[in-house]
Amino acid sequence: MIDWDRVASLREEIGADDFAEVVEMFLTESDEAVARLLAGKPDPTLEADLHCLKGSALNLGFRHLAALCSAGEKRAAAGAPVDVPE
Repeated sequence: MIDWDRVASLREEIGADDFAEVVEMFLTESDEAVARLLAGKPDPTLEADLHCLKGSALNLGFRHLAALCSAGEKRAAAGAPVDVPE
């Protein structure tokens, strides 16, 4: 679910041009992080990747994605496997 109020608020705060740049940066960073996650290799950056994705997702109003990242981050911190396809 997308928090459209958050999206509108962020766009208003930083302006349309900077908002587009933030979205582009999020897409690039999330593609890179997801590629690492889907590689299925043990990765010491898993927890940090999920933390970063969570923060970016929250900033852009992607609450559900942020919640999934938060759950995965907690599992990674505990040394438990993370359900990446979820």
